Amino acid sequence: MSCSERFRGGEEKEYEHQVLRRSVDVESNLLSQNGSITTPQLTIDDNLLVDPKVLFIGSKIGEGAHGKVYEGRYGDRIVAVKVLHRGNNSDERASLENRFAREVNMMSRVKHENLVKFIGACKDPLMVIVTELLPGMSLRKYLVSIRPHKLDLHVAIKYAIDIARAMECLHANGIIHRDLKPDNLLLTANQKSVKLADFGLAREETVTEMMTAETGTYRWMAPELYSTVTLRQGEKKHYNNKVDVYSFGIVLWELLTNRMPFEGMSNLQAAYAAAFKQERPSLPEDISPDLAFIIQSCWVEDPNLRPTFDQIVRMLNSFLFTFSPSPPLSLPDSDSNGAEASNGTNTSMTDLSVRTRGKFAFIRHLFAAKRTKNSQ
Repeated sequence: MSCSERFRGGEEKEYEHQVLRRSVDVESNLLSQNGSITTPQLTIDDNLLVDPKVLFIGSKIGEGAHGKVYEGRYGDRIVAVKVLHRGNNSDERASLENRFAREVNMMSRVKHENLVKFIGACKDPLMVIVTELLPGMSLRKYLVSIRPHKLDLHVAIKYAIDIARAMECLHANGIIHRDLKPDNLLLTANQKSVKLADFGLAREETVTEMMTAETGTYRWMAPELYSTVTLRQGEKKHYNNKVDVYSFGIVLWELLTNRMPFEGMSNLQAAYAAAFKQERPSLPEDISPDLAFIIQSCWVEDPNLRPTFDQIVRMLNSFLFTFSPSPPLSLPDSDSNGAEASNGTNTSMTDLSVRTRGKFAFIRHLFAAKRTKNSQ
């Protein structure tokens, strides 16, 4: 029986009612009892601002819930220009301006080859974020364009490593992304690497608050971000950066299968199935046991059992090393010392692979114990 068949109408309606009721709430830590803004507005350092007089906006290349993205030019540089919505009333404008300032401040302080490069921001006359323009398409569009074919396994793992490294950088800087999905990942022009592009829903880990339904996208959201119990006004729902690890597990599954997670379900059905039925997308029968373990450890229900992105990068690199045979060495026969040194290097790499596998044995053990407990 499919997930959607097990999802009964009564349960769905009740869950949908609760989720939609929360979706219209403004983040609880911004409101007082009378609905006025209580937290001080965030500010943007002047050295992060660009000169609007030399910023030109061209054709639209994308659109999301919180703004539109255009191709543009800043001075003599071709850039991407994200124009954010201002809001329709004073409270909404204050909240969106806070979000804008938060996104700018976070983007400006993290730099990594797998993060889209931040160039600057503009507060007036529009709220604008200027970044490098990648000529490639989003990972979502690319995957859709090649269906029903799947990515080459080597390419899929390389993309996954790029994403994990970007997330490792964010977490090292105390940032939770909260909206990791293929739509927010951009391919470079040669399609050899991936960059994380959107920080619109990111938060500092020290100030995480109740998650409203607008945060993230249900198919990729960790189960702990929503509940059947409606939280009281002002009550906070705590979580940590392991919500991003869950989302990464779903993205990795997509890279390997090139299918939509929770196919045949609505967004709310997918959320209900993941959170309250402990359902996950089905793994391909021919998947490598090592990759299956990485995916399953990322989306295990208990966040404490999920690996860190540092561990994920090492596991994926270990798999890539065993998957890709080393190129043959062309050394002169007379160079015995060089050959011995080369053999020593290969042995060292093999030992590293063995050590890496051993390092994650404890995660396998914990995950197996969790699955056994759930099946009882």
